[in-house]
Amino acid sequence: MNLSWKNLLPATIILFSGGPNAESSQPIPVATTVSLVAGQGGNDFNHTGERFGVHGTDLGVMWRDSRGRTAIAFGDTYGEGWGGHGAGPDSADWRFTTLAHSTDTELTDGLGIDSMVTDRPGHAKQLLGRDPTVSEVTVIPTAGISVGGRDYLHYMSVRSWATGGRWTTNYAGLAYSDDGGVTWAKDAVTRWPNTGGSARFQLGAFAHRDGFVYLFGTPNGRLGDGYLARVAETSLLTIDDYEYWTASGWRTGTADEAIPVMAGQVGELSVQYNTFLGAWVALHLDESRSAIVLRTAPGPTGPWSGGTVVARGADHPGLYGSYLHPSSESELYFAMSEWDPYHVKLLRFPLTGLPPSTNIAQDGDFEDPALGPWRGAGNAGVDRGLGNARSGKNNGWVHNTSGWNELAQHVVLRPGARYRLSGWIQSSATTSDGYFGVRNGTFRVEQKFSRLPAYQRVSVEFTSSVAEADIYAGVWAAGNQATWARIDDVTLENLDQ
Repeated sequence: MNLSWKNLLPATIILFSGGPNAESSQPIPVATTVSLVAGQGGNDFNHTGERFGVHGTDLGVMWRDSRGRTAIAFGDTYGEGWGGHGAGPDSADWRFTTLAHSTDTELTDGLGIDSMVTDRPGHAKQLLGRDPTVSEVTVIPTAGISVGGRDYLHYMSVRSWATGGRWTTNYAGLAYSDDGGVTWAKDAVTRWPNTGGSARFQLGAFAHRDGFVYLFGTPNGRLGDGYLARVAETSLLTIDDYEYWTASGWRTGTADEAIPVMAGQVGELSVQYNTFLGAWVALHLDESRSAIVLRTAPGPTGPWSGGTVVARGADHPGLYGSYLHPSSESELYFAMSEWDPYHVKLLRFPLTGLPPSTNIAQDGDFEDPALGPWRGAGNAGVDRGLGNARSGKNNGWVHNTSGWNELAQHVVLRPGARYRLSGWIQSSATTSDGYFGVRNGTFRVEQKFSRLPAYQRVSVEFTSSVAEADIYAGVWAAGNQATWARIDDVTLENLDQ
């Protein structure tokens, strides 16, 4: 760790005093289950097994289709003989990408499916077949949209599955339908190859506004950042017309130039403009939190908030996928998958009373059950309900008798924008080399602190020259003396918004 102040960029460094006690954070409600959408188990609202041969499926990507209905695209789908979670055998009537339609606008009791695209009576049809030119396990829909009477699907060609939120794609592409979703054609040109294994836009999320279609993208898997492209609504199949959000603004060219707008881990993303909030909203899986997270922003480029957990794995084991219903306003309705049993449920989350947030840091108050977006180095962790927090129940800590010990988190920034990073810190009498700041290579802005007997607010203001960085708080422990610090209520704000 380079502690030379000669290498620090100019910044305003602020140290605030303040009392150790603050009002407890107001609890945020979690989403509630409305009903089953597809698959089996629980409130089998649509009986998709009996009606369409859909005994197990996942995802449920939703959009307002070319006929004014709600289209619902499912992933790997299984029929009779299916016996558990996803990725079942070929013998269980395995189909890639099936499609349902709904005209149900009263969602308080569930999302009714009127019909599915079928290839014979009572049997949902596979929409997208394998690509014979590549090694491909399956074809998965990740986003859908309708523009000009045509429906579009963003899909990923999966080369191989792995564990821990990882898999490998061949490419992502667009398919389109001109007959209301009955038949689909894959466009052979509008594709994002997975060159090098970590290409952006392998999973997508569409949003339509102001004459543009915005495409949010992530690398294959669930662990990456979120990126952004846009294209005129008349040019979805013209790959050269896509503009990517880069360090110098919107630019056509290669997706590799895109900089992130959301810090990971972003899995199975869904985005739309919400008229009730007058802001953009996004839902996605955060694998590190085992949770579905809601984020908000004033515009598609951000700054995106660090996020509010709306559904937890403790309540919904094996949860993933969270796709917004197109009619969501004061209440968000979304489709969410559970791995075992392998099905899709409709959940509801009220936006009324949701406190607005400009905090870019994720879980800045350490109230998530898991360490989540924070990473520990040396000896570090979270105090849970021990009475050491400044607010709420929990706080972060570092504690050791030697070496560097820290809590750090990956964040995304806008080059040229001004930021304020703040946090409340309490430290031991033996602390002489504590540091709180932001870093990325030679870019580093930090505040040194020593003994802080009560929580004090430590803050740095800076203009970023990078698109990604780590925020961190830590101490050097030396001389075999027990040295510790507690960290709570960390905020990172874009001062230009």
